[in-house]
Amino acid sequence: MDRRSLIKHAGIAGVLAAGAAPAVHAQAALRWRLASSFPKSLDTIFGAAETFSKAVRAMSGGKFEVSVHAAGELMPAFGVVDGVQQGTIECGHTAPYYFFGKDECFALGCAIPFGLNSRQMSAWMYEGNGLKLMREFYAKYNIVNFPGGNTGAQMGGWFRKEVKGLADLKGLKFRIGGFGGKVIERLGVVPQNIPGGEIYQALEKGTIDAAEWIGPYDDQKLGFAKVAPFYYYPGWWEGGPELDFFINQKAFDALSAENKAIVEAAAAQAHVVMQARYDALNPAALKQLVGQGTKLRPFPNDMMNAAFKAAMDLYDELNTRNESWKKIYADYSRFRAEQNLWFRFTEATFDRFMQTQKL
Repeated sequence: MDRRSLIKHAGIAGVLAAGAAPAVHAQAALRWRLASSFPKSLDTIFGAAETFSKAVRAMSGGKFEVSVHAAGELMPAFGVVDGVQQGTIECGHTAPYYFFGKDECFALGCAIPFGLNSRQMSAWMYEGNGLKLMREFYAKYNIVNFPGGNTGAQMGGWFRKEVKGLADLKGLKFRIGGFGGKVIERLGVVPQNIPGGEIYQALEKGTIDAAEWIGPYDDQKLGFAKVAPFYYYPGWWEGGPELDFFINQKAFDALSAENKAIVEAAAAQAHVVMQARYDALNPAALKQLVGQGTKLRPFPNDMMNAAFKAAMDLYDELNTRNESWKKIYADYSRFRAEQNLWFRFTEATFDRFMQTQKL
């Protein structure tokens, strides 16, 4: 009897008894390290990396594990891109716009002033040209990116003094994340890029006059209301900031097809869960802050209009001196125009009506 006939007729028990079982090669365990740009205390934004790690482990049956490390454990909060690019770590979780100093295009992968909201950003990435264009850009840094969360539209931040108009911004030292600083400095503000875990101390000591982070849930945890009573909205510089999982190109290429699919699925899960958590937690936190004396204020119209003009002027300038920006922004801006037209007749109109109702 030949080998194939033996397997067919004897069944697995007979095969094992005959010593003719096909060789089974156990897949070697895979261990990655992930460096986050965020402290563990911020369970929503840091938690997205933990969601990713748990999903990778579950889908691989424990054969692929990703250990998650808070900012400062493996490298500083703003050292993530260098760490991934150099292969010091296999992956990172961060807000790409932190790295606009390397190239302004990093901001397009996260948020730019008066850009896309969170749903529009996901649409551009997954169904538009966003992921393709950003991966072409990130390839220069040995990075493969996957969307890894979104905060939704953010608050405008905490101010020690009231801002009644554009003139009140002159000389203001403002902690503002990412690319927004490039615009707000054109209004006379002095932008400060400070990691989340260091903002409270700077605000308390008066090293800065104002600070923005994300929104009520995180801001309440960080205690900003204790040192700055005025809370402004909206965060026009980040209407839908996307976080990313940055993965070292060589490490990703070495994965099996199965593990690549696991990484992609786990990132998508983290992407959805993170904003769901923010949307669920922010309303109660805002009510508590206002109940405790926080003074909620909209940004003055003259500031909003001046900021919009400054942003558009900046983008025009970048089109003339950064070829990568020109290529990506052309697609981004076309997509933004189409999305705004659609949202104007659907989401925005529905939201405006519902927000006037007593429920």
